[in-house]
Amino acid sequence: MLEKGIKERQQTLALIEEPENIKAYEYSVLVTSLDNDIVSIINHYRNRADCENNFDEIKNQWGWGGYVTKDMARCRMLARMVALVYNWWTLYVRLSNPDSHKESITSRPLLMSSIGKLTHSGNQKKIKLTSQHRWMYKIAKLQSELCDFFDSIKSIAPQLNPINAWCRILTKAVSKFLKKGQVITMQPLIRSG
Repeated sequence: MLEKGIKERQQTLALIEEPENIKAYEYSVLVTSLDNDIVSIINHYRNRADCENNFDEIKNQWGWGGYVTKDMARCRMLARMVALVYNWWTLYVRLSNPDSHKESITSRPLLMSSIGKLTHSGNQKKIKLTSQHRWMYKIAKLQSELCDFFDSIKSIAPQLNPINAWCRILTKAVSKFLKKGQVITMQPLIRSG
């Protein structure tokens, strides 16, 4: 009787039928006590995997996989440096392309494949980038838009305090997750006592 009740509550997910001549032996089993429908459970599972993907990326692509020294001070310092570089790189890539997350395994070769030359003229410094990458026109467009964004901040910089400038940068970086017209603001922390 108990087995019959469990089978009645189990839900199945209909997948697209494959041709009969293909033998596929891939199974996924999700066990949960949630009462949600299957699509919601799959979305929960996918969201959890997306969160874990960031840690996997830091470990495998940024070298945060472990250190061989027993000196905890050095390990902590190096782990903090890796985390800082990862955060800055992720922010930079998100500013270049706010619509999607790009892992470092694809974004580093894409955005770091250029040769740069610094030129001085008058009181200005300019960097000229030359790329041989297949996507060089797309990269140039992204970088040009990013330069325009920073120029717009620079043009009003005297009117902004550092926190307001930072809020504008963060708003652009995470614009995909904000409602249209929403702006990130920061309130200074007030310490008591």
